[in-house]
This record gives sequence, structure tokens and C-alpha cells, in this order.
Amino acid sequence: MYAMTTLWFESALLPGGWAGGVRLTASAGRITQLERGVEPREGEECHRIAVPGLATVHSHAFQRGLAGLTERRGREGDSFWTWRELMYRFVERIDPGQLEALSAFAFAEMLEGGFTRVGEFHYLHHDPGGTPYADPAELAVRVAAAAQASGIGLTLLPTLYAHGGFGGAAPGARQRRFLNDPERFARIVEGSRAALRALADGSVGVAAHSLRAVTPQELAAVVRLAGDGVIHIHIAEQLREVEECRAWCGRRPIEWLLENNPVDERWCLVHATHAEPAELAGIAAAGALVGLCPVTESSLGDGIFPAAEFLAAGGRIGIGSDSNIRLDAAEELRTLEYTQRLARRARNVLAGGAGASTGRSLFDAALAGGTLALQREAPAGLRVGAALDVVTLRAAHPLLAGREADELLDSWIFAGDRGLIDCVWRAGVRLVSDGRHRSRELLAARYVSALRALLA
Repeated sequence: MYAMTTLWFESALLPGGWAGGVRLTASAGRITQLERGVEPREGEECHRIAVPGLATVHSHAFQRGLAGLTERRGREGDSFWTWRELMYRFVERIDPGQLEALSAFAFAEMLEGGFTRVGEFHYLHHDPGGTPYADPAELAVRVAAAAQASGIGLTLLPTLYAHGGFGGAAPGARQRRFLNDPERFARIVEGSRAALRALADGSVGVAAHSLRAVTPQELAAVVRLAGDGVIHIHIAEQLREVEECRAWCGRRPIEWLLENNPVDERWCLVHATHAEPAELAGIAAAGALVGLCPVTESSLGDGIFPAAEFLAAGGRIGIGSDSNIRLDAAEELRTLEYTQRLARRARNVLAGGAGASTGRSLFDAALAGGTLALQREAPAGLRVGAALDVVTLRAAHPLLAGREADELLDSWIFAGDRGLIDCVWRAGVRLVSDGRHRSRELLAARYVSALRALLA
């Protein structure tokens, strides 16, 4: 599928640090040769500044269509729970073609924003009436088609959602499109794996929506389906969730999860916003990763994850775009650091130590964590054996004037945005040039058509 690709960069961020005169050669989408300190060859494609593409570890792609439509205050105030009702109303009308159109454009925007792989937390399974499609994995197939159209790397996370609250509480009518029992969910996982065989470098993990949406027995069934693959779960995102969990079992959500499940490096705990010190230590000791979605967590008023304490305990993090209000890798990293500054009334909170670049520390953590959360043992970054997923920055942009090495990352993340991105390659294929996805016009037209029909 992929031809031989050779690229030369004046400066590139490699696993060992910044290097000059870097030539990357890739075959079948993977780096087969890496040279440093070399001059460009005649006719060779050359760029100034290169960094690895990042992963968004947690996405609900269809929610991109909802961005900007929930910013009116209700009579009694607003919270995650009132936002959720508006999201449910949006979900009720989406058909398979519309899901594919919304997802494909969101994936293209992710690529333009510096993300080259997405973990799609996929819990929308049935028709608007809650009836399974003839192919129970119909909507998973549509997500795979959207990834194919955009070219983004996809880790599909079919998600079990069985109940409306802790202890197997009955679901609400607006949750009917999500609901499955473990047997039917297993068929969706099987169908998802079949759908992704057509995608180069695609992978399938599994997810439980949350502890409130599955019973302990159902969560165990999800873990069995995972095998050696990744396992994701929303957890401790909201204080109400923590309180309801304690009412159900006498334990906080993370506390219960760690005590009752084989949590290890396969697990990504999404949000974990309201985590106590002992829980942070437990997650880190288990080798699990926390998937943080700073822009969405800010938008929903979730709270602030104690990232400094978690990293100090040896914890690992990834970043996700979640509700996809904004699709900008730099903005997610900046928001993560700025929330920590507000909470601690200090600066450069997540820098790796005295004199360390905050942007580099954030970028390295997101790069390593994103790979672990979505591909586990795949090599991360620009190295032999890794996918050729690379982002180039606009070296001539005024915000990068006079910058070198880690100053480039600091300036992109803290002074710039997606507008500093020039080109993006995914598995050796250039998908973004001059900041625009190669199929932007087509995918945008389909997105607009779908959204107009949904909002009519």
C-alpha cells in the first residue's frame, strides 16, 4: 500500500534528543533507515523542523458536530450532567452515513492539528430506536471507513455500555443506542476486528464505558475479550460519580477498580480527575496510564487532575481530545500545564526538573503515553521500526524566529497553535500540506451536509 519514502530534515526530534541533518527512509509506512549529520541529496524532499506525530488517546469523533452548540446557560446552572442530556439529543438522530461523515472530517482535523493516531472510544452501536443493525458492528465499520478516508492511524475501542448507574441500574431511554449485553458486545468486538483488517496499522482494543455502566461481572467479560490488547475506561471524572460509587460499594471508583481488577500496563484510565494520593500511587504501581483530556475537562467543568503528583509518583499520561471541541495537540498540552499552574499558583509545574523545558517534558510524556495507550509495545517516536508519523513546523513563522531545539516546542505549545503546523505524514504518506488536509474540501462538504440534516 505504501511506497518508499525518504525525507530530510534540518532539525528533527529523535528519541535521544534533537539532531541535525536527519534523513528518514521508510518502506511500507515504517522507518527502515535513520541517518544523522548528513547533507540533503539533490532532488530530495527537505524540511526544516520535524517532530513525531502524537496520539489522541481518547476521542468521541461524532461529538465534533456538537461543538459550540452547548454554550447556553440553563435555568438552574450547568454541569457535565446537563451537557450529557444535550449530547444524548444529538445522538438520537445520527444515521450510519452521518456518523461516518462527522468522524472522517474530525479525523482530518486531528491530522491538521498534529495528531497522527486516534483512540476512538466507540459506544454508539445501534439504530435510533435501539435496535441492533443487521451487522452489529455496522457503526464500527463506519468509523473504520472514516479513518480510511482521512488516513489517520486508528485504534478502535468498542465500548460496553449496559446500565444507567452503579449496581446494574436500569438505563434511560436516551441511552438505548449504546446498550449491549456481553454476548452481543463480543460480536461487536469481533466485527470491529474484521473491519480493521483492511486498515494498515489499525488495531482494536476494548473499553468499558464506566463503572456505572457495567456490573463487576460485565467488566470481567470486557477484560477477557481484551487478551493482550489495551483496555480503556472512563473513571472518577465527576464528583457525583465518586459519591454514587461510594454509596454503591463503599469505595471510590479508582479504589474499587484497583482492588477488584487486574489493572496493569494494558489499562488506560480516562480522566481519573478526582483521584486521591493513594489511588495515584496505585495506578502508577500497576503500570497503568491516565488519559487526560484537558480541553474537554475544562469545558465540562470536571476539575483538575493532580498531574504533578502523579508524575512524581512515576505515573504515565497520554492526552486525548475527547469531545473534540478543539483539535489541536499544542492546545491540549498547553491547557494541561495551565490548569496545573492555576491549581498550584506556580509556573512550569510539569517541567521535568530544574532547567528543563516544559514543552519538551509535556511532549515526551504525551508521545510515550499515547503509544502505550493505543499500541502498547509499538516503538514510539522517530526511530527504526516505528511508523513514519511526522509533523513539520513552519520554520519561517515569526513565533519561531531565533528558536532552537526545545525552544521550538515551547514556542509552538505556549505561544502558537495548529497554525504553526506545515506538513503531516502518517505511515509515510503526506496527508497535510501547508496546514490543510489533502481531502479537506471533500470531507468538509460531507460533514456540512450531515450536520445540516441533523440540525434541521
